[in-house]
Amino acid sequence: MRIVIPGGSGQVGQILARHFHAQNHDVIVLSRSVKPAPWSVLRWNAATAGDVLERADVCINLIGRSVNCRYDEANRREIYDSRILSTRLLNQVVGSLRHPPLVWLNASTATIYRHAFDRDMDEATGEMGGGEPGAPETWNFSIRVARDWESEFFNTQMPRTRKVALRSALTLSPDRDGIFSVLSSLVRYGLGGPMGAGSQYVSWIHEEDFVRAVEWLIAHEEINGAVNLASPYPLPNRDFMRILREAWGAPIGLPAPAWLLEIGTFLMRTESELVLKSRRVVPGRMRDAGFKFRFAGWRDAAEDLVHRWRQIKSGAS
Repeated sequence: MRIVIPGGSGQVGQILARHFHAQNHDVIVLSRSVKPAPWSVLRWNAATAGDVLERADVCINLIGRSVNCRYDEANRREIYDSRILSTRLLNQVVGSLRHPPLVWLNASTATIYRHAFDRDMDEATGEMGGGEPGAPETWNFSIRVARDWESEFFNTQMPRTRKVALRSALTLSPDRDGIFSVLSSLVRYGLGGPMGAGSQYVSWIHEEDFVRAVEWLIAHEEINGAVNLASPYPLPNRDFMRILREAWGAPIGLPAPAWLLEIGTFLMRTESELVLKSRRVVPGRMRDAGFKFRFAGWRDAAEDLVHRWRQIKSGAS
């Protein structure tokens, strides 16, 4: 297949590019920063996108400024515009092609659902977030971005291109500077205890299941619309961190109360929402259609990721 990945220079894009390149597919990443890679990397603009998407089999749009920042006015504008405007532009480009991609997968986020402790959130019965009593204003901003992003994506009907919005949970891989690497650093330094109350749910997906899910969605022509990409078993933060400590063999993990997290995330120039919001998201549509996870439970996933992290580290040294 010819697979075009706008915005594919980040962690998730590199996971996908690496996987599909290893499968001998023709992978083209569109990025604002062009760096050497085993696959093709071209500078992102409308003209380039039109040229490479003509007769492409798959478009996987991941363009969006990282949310790992403080939500000041400038960053909010960039987070919002980078997603909405790029998706709008791609709608125009793809709609103008004589031979558009057969399927377009567009990034979205599991953050679109409400702060949930009481029950799982799937695509059919999950409740959209926004305006929950006591929720910080930054949480409402994230939900507005997610909802407007999907609305922009689906606004333009394309009879020759199937559209799927990827409501992804935390995608965990042993890559340097990824989410798993950050959490593992906390654990190895004895700081891997419960975060906040520890009762908030963590939705996650192992990178192997993430790429398998993307492949599966490409192959299943009957599926369109929004799809949750998450393990079927989200778990409370305290259990998530405990299992990660056990995988690392870390004997202690100091807790981080909410007030301390607010100070820490301020100093790290990020937002506490990333760990304090309860995301209890499950893959209803994929489960009902028969998708089988290789790492459905967090213990097996954590042990595999720690093992692979150690392999990468020993190979680098």
